[in-house]
Amino acid sequence: MIFLLVLTAIPLLFTLANSLSMRVVNKGQATEIKGAVSILIPMRNEAENVEGVLTSVAASLLIPEREILVLDDHSEDATAALLQGFPGTTTYAGIDLPEGWLGKNFACHQLVTHSKGEYLVFVDADVRVSDSAIAAAISYMDSLGWDFISPYPRQLAETFFERLIQPLLQWSWLSSVPLRFAERAKFPSMIIANGQFMIVKRQPYIAAGGHKAIRHEVLDDLELARLLVKSGFKGGVADASGVAACRMYTTQAELFEGYTKSLWRAFGSPLGAFVMSTFLFLTGVLPLLLALSGYRTAWLGYFIVVLSRYVSALRTRSTPSTALLHPLAILTLIYLIIKSWYQKSTGQLMWRGRSVA
Repeated sequence: MIFLLVLTAIPLLFTLANSLSMRVVNKGQATEIKGAVSILIPMRNEAENVEGVLTSVAASLLIPEREILVLDDHSEDATAALLQGFPGTTTYAGIDLPEGWLGKNFACHQLVTHSKGEYLVFVDADVRVSDSAIAAAISYMDSLGWDFISPYPRQLAETFFERLIQPLLQWSWLSSVPLRFAERAKFPSMIIANGQFMIVKRQPYIAAGGHKAIRHEVLDDLELARLLVKSGFKGGVADASGVAACRMYTTQAELFEGYTKSLWRAFGSPLGAFVMSTFLFLTGVLPLLLALSGYRTAWLGYFIVVLSRYVSALRTRSTPSTALLHPLAILTLIYLIIKSWYQKSTGQLMWRGRSVA
C-alpha cells in the first residue's frame, strides 16, 4: 500500500511544482510587434467556426503589419461560402493531398508557402483569442529569447464526456513533466506543445524543415516542437488560459474519434502505451477499487490523485467539477488507447473523412 501511495503522490508533486513555476502568457505582456505577423488558419469543414475564429483574430491589437491567411482544405460544407464574407482575410483553396502527407500538416505547409511574415502564428479554427493574445505571446516569446512558443488555450467543455476527458489534456503534462527542467534539458519525451495556438519564427521553421519534415506525423504539434529543438532552436509551452480558449469537440462521438486518431502515437510504441496505461490504472483507478474493498488507507491515494486533477484544473481554468470522477476518466482514456492501437493495426483510423492509418 505504501508503494501505491508513493505512486499517486508523484503526479501531485509534479502538478504543484509546475503550477507554481510554469510560464504564463497574459495580456499585460503585450507590446507592439515590430515584425510582420502571418496568422495562419487551416480549415476543413469548419462552417460553425468561421465567424468566431476570424472575428477574434481580426480584433488583434498591437500588430501593425499582419496578414490573415486561411486555407480551405476541400471543405464539403459551407466553409468556402462563409469565408467570402470576411474582408482583410485572404483565402486559398487547398490543392490535392499528396501521398505521404496528413491533411493538417499539408494545409499548414501551404499556408506558410503563401505567407510573408517573420512570425508564423498557427491558429486552429476552434480557437478564440483575445485582442491581446497574439501580441502578448510574441512579446513573451521574444523576451525569453525563444524561437517558438506554444501558448496553451483554456479547454472549454460542456457535455459530460468533454468535462470528463478534456481536463486530462493539461493534467497529463502538468502531472508528469518538470516543465522548467524540460526547457533546459531538451529531452524529446519532455517537450510539450499544442498546435491549437502555436507561434514559430519563420527562419527557424524553414531551417528545421517545417511541416514537410513531419508530413506523416499525426501529432504534428509535438513533432514540430521536437524538430525545432532537435535543430538547435529554443521554445516551450506556456499557459494561455487567460487569453485564449478552445472547444475541441462538441459530441461524444467526435471526442472519441479525435482521441482515437492520435493516441497510438502518444506513447511511442505498444510497449510504451502498455506501460503508461498500467501506471495510469495503478494511480488513477486501483486506489478507489481498493478503498471500496475495505482498504481505508487507499482512500488517501484516491484523494491524492484527485487533488492533482483539481489543482491542474484550477491552474489552467479547466473543469474541476469532474476531478472526483478521475478513475472513470482514466478508464475511458485506457479504452481509447486500446481502440487507437487496434484501429491503427487494422488500418481503420480516420479523421474528417481521411485515413490517418
